[in-house]
Amino acid sequence: MVVLPILWTFSLAFQNVRLLNLRQTGLLGDYSLDNFRAVITADGFVEALTVTLTYSVLGTAGAIGFGLLAALALRKPFRGRGLVRSVLLLPYVAPVVACAFVWSTLLNPQFGLVNYWGTELNLWERPIAFLSESTPVSLFGLVDLPITTALATVIAFEAWRSFPFAFLFITARLEGMPGALEEAATVDGATPTQQFRHIILPQLMPTIAVLTVLRFIWTFNNFDDIYLLTGGAAGTQVVTVRVFNYLIARGNIGQAAALAIVLAAILAVLVFVYLKLFGRKEEVA
Repeated sequence: MVVLPILWTFSLAFQNVRLLNLRQTGLLGDYSLDNFRAVITADGFVEALTVTLTYSVLGTAGAIGFGLLAALALRKPFRGRGLVRSVLLLPYVAPVVACAFVWSTLLNPQFGLVNYWGTELNLWERPIAFLSESTPVSLFGLVDLPITTALATVIAFEAWRSFPFAFLFITARLEGMPGALEEAATVDGATPTQQFRHIILPQLMPTIAVLTVLRFIWTFNNFDDIYLLTGGAAGTQVVTVRVFNYLIARGNIGQAAALAIVLAAILAVLVFVYLKLFGRKEEVA
């Protein structure tokens, strides 16, 4: 169930396999590096890899940041806290197709509520095509960021969809923290900011490190969010969308498998770096 599909993918990646000759392709054939050479040197590969890294880094940071804020905001008991925590899980447990449809409807430049409110409140002058506009995002009208409006929108969608996962992990870690240290710090006159920086955050770092790696890997491999929202257009084409296009649009199974292996190799390097930098610290902790 695991080893054979992996071996078959590797075999296809080194052969000239298309939909027309797939039935005649075996595990052993005329192996070459042509597929890897073709996908790496193809137009748009570097741009897709850059977009993938940007999407993964910012999406991961946004998800963990929102999850941390939500966990800290709901740390103290109050009436209805359990209900609020349950509601926060909805973006993560809801079907991605339904979530993408709701976002597409709300952000529609013609009849979407977001553009209606934005123009009515004079937040922007004209309706914005959030999911199809390829212009760079402007920071307070002063500096243009190296991401398009559509890419910023799908990053926001990814952060919104994924923050409940980080919220669960961080909440569980907060519940397991001893309160004696914070009580002692309060008696000594430490401010809430100082308590968070010197007491809470150091205890959360191992959990945040694990979340960062997990969310980065999953976001790096993410396909459905971007494909459902933009189809990879307007500067949002990530590597997984290119794999899909090689496989479905072009029918080139060999190059699709080769690009998938390249993607897996990049993730393997990132996991190796993580184990070298954080693995030993977590074992000691």
